[in-house]
Amino acid sequence: MAVTCAVEIVDSPLPRESLVEFSPGIGSQSLDAALKQATSSYTSRYPASKAHHENAVKHLPGGNTRSVLFNDPFPVVMKRGVHNRLWDDDGNEYLDLVGELTAGLYGHNNPILQKAVISTYQDVGVNLGATTMQEARFAEAICQRFPSVEQLRFCNSGTEANIYALGLAKHITGKRKIVTFKGAYHGGVLSFVHGVGKNNVDPDDWIIADYNDSEGLTKLMGETDNVAAVIVEAMQGAGGCIPATREFLETVQWTAKKNNALFILDEVMTSRLSPSGLQGKYSLDPDLTTMGKYLGGGMAIGVFGGKKHLLAAHDPRIKGSLPHSGTFNNNSLTMTCGFVGLTQIYTPSVAEGHNALGDYFRGRLEAIAQGTSMVITGIGAVLTIHFLANGKAPVREADLDTHSIPGLGRLFWFWCLENGFWITERGMISIIVGTKRSELDSFVECVEYFLKKYESLLVLGRDGSAQ
Repeated sequence: MAVTCAVEIVDSPLPRESLVEFSPGIGSQSLDAALKQATSSYTSRYPASKAHHENAVKHLPGGNTRSVLFNDPFPVVMKRGVHNRLWDDDGNEYLDLVGELTAGLYGHNNPILQKAVISTYQDVGVNLGATTMQEARFAEAICQRFPSVEQLRFCNSGTEANIYALGLAKHITGKRKIVTFKGAYHGGVLSFVHGVGKNNVDPDDWIIADYNDSEGLTKLMGETDNVAAVIVEAMQGAGGCIPATREFLETVQWTAKKNNALFILDEVMTSRLSPSGLQGKYSLDPDLTTMGKYLGGGMAIGVFGGKKHLLAAHDPRIKGSLPHSGTFNNNSLTMTCGFVGLTQIYTPSVAEGHNALGDYFRGRLEAIAQGTSMVITGIGAVLTIHFLANGKAPVREADLDTHSIPGLGRLFWFWCLENGFWITERGMISIIVGTKRSELDSFVECVEYFLKKYESLLVLGRDGSAQ
């Protein structure tokens, strides 16, 4: 079915009767038994997706070209998206709470962005192979929105942005080592998260410290030479939406400065969590900032920027400057959609309201999860639902390694899909702008039913096995 240009706004929650028939509990059923039953139901529910997967594996390893989107025994194949709703190839409808892992902030066919795409095709063209007005206009809007970014360069992904920022730091300082943190994700080849990708970096150049450990970082930096940069997420995204404490971020900032290293703040995911990102929320002043995801208005983008004297290293007017090229760096679609999204849709007031809605949503989930192994972490409209045997919010990756209950998150994922809610299997949620409070309330109701149905598996201190 083709998607028309008009956006079909569906602003009511999924109907109450769409929840699967509720039974008061499962008694002594083990997690293994519950998963076996849920997997069987999943397999029978998605025959078209199963058939698609069996065909796709002929030409794609695992039938997939983006590992994070693979689910066993096969992934659900989505056919269509409208606003914040999705329909799979078997005809099932979902409220989209994945939000393209923070990149899909604007939904699937925002009418303002549709108009921008069409007018750009008609009036400008896609790739002109030349400098354009659109790139300067968009750069100005970003610099005005994020005050620590005095100048910037565009690229095509958050991964690229971080690679360029790290290369720039090494060039500026003449040093080699980079300090990062366990649980960090700075791109497809710069992952330090268990189970989410694998880094492809020279271990001799990297020092991996503990996140949210100010004392440990201070000691480490005092004992280490040759550090070019410290790179950190103000909230670890792929690592479980674990927020950094303000004290820790301030420690990163001043220890980097003290050691003549650059402070790189990775805001690829978090720049949407406040009108000027988490750097604005916490009054940080990074030397370099990296961004991406939603910032392209639905198109592929990466941004690395910061202090003018640092970005001068990429100024082609200066002899010996660092080259920085990329065929699609300034493509007209991204430059236009990014500008329109930032200035006409996700304005500062909208950003404030959207993240306040996220705080409300997270608060409701936290309230119903009290006394269970379900734990919710996050900031604003980006969060992750965990299942931890100690029932306590994690402050670093080690807490997840120690207390996570294997399989319980997968059971929850099956439950959400069966009730019409699309979330990631790892529990990450990023809310699409324009999502209604009533829609989020319907998800809270769905979660409450899950907590009641599987109460015996959610007792604190249990690992999910039968007693």
